[in-house]
Amino acid sequence: MADRIPETAEQLYNALGQDYEDAFGHQPALGATLQHLLDLLPRPATILDVGSGTGALVALTCTQAGHYVTGCDVSDTMITLSRARVPTARFIKKDMRDLTFDDGSWDVVLAFFSMLQLPRTDQDAMISRFAQWVAPGGYVVLATVPRDNPGRVGEWMGHWVQTFSYPVDVLRQRIEDTGLEIVREDLVDFIPATDQAHPEPQVYFTARKPPAP
Repeated sequence: MADRIPETAEQLYNALGQDYEDAFGHQPALGATLQHLLDLLPRPATILDVGSGTGALVALTCTQAGHYVTGCDVSDTMITLSRARVPTARFIKKDMRDLTFDDGSWDVVLAFFSMLQLPRTDQDAMISRFAQWVAPGGYVVLATVPRDNPGRVGEWMGHWVQTFSYPVDVLRQRIEDTGLEIVREDLVDFIPATDQAHPEPQVYFTARKPPAP
């Protein structure tokens, strides 16, 4: 077991495809976080969904609410599923670390559980970039599995993966260090609809970029 090489995010989600949605598609806390955000937004808003997965909940909900969504995912399988499910959104296949946008390009940047396979230094860099990409008065919404995890390797959903994450207080500080102001925080316990993944804590942060003076 020790010599097994963890799968990349691309390999993992190409293999999982629809199975991921079947196991993790019903997340009440995610839905509540999205609804809170949508109640704050003017219509239409431009939304970047980083790690857009199958598009089943996030992109679909946002487009149905009248917003313009661009999804990004590293997995060809996920891009294919999301394009079929949410034809009114735009989806691009790219590693989030290779994305480039001008400062203030988006009204909203979303990253729901999409940084778990990024080392902590990359997560720090992405949070800073999200804060730069969002326009003044806009929102960054992040969700992850909060643990003091500098790089745990193990089996998940039948695959060998390495994950990284921060405890809640550290992640909160990372977000605030970018100048974003947290307006909502929700810590919940979630039970996946599969015996191939254990129950997990989840934290959701909605943060606002202060309006320009």
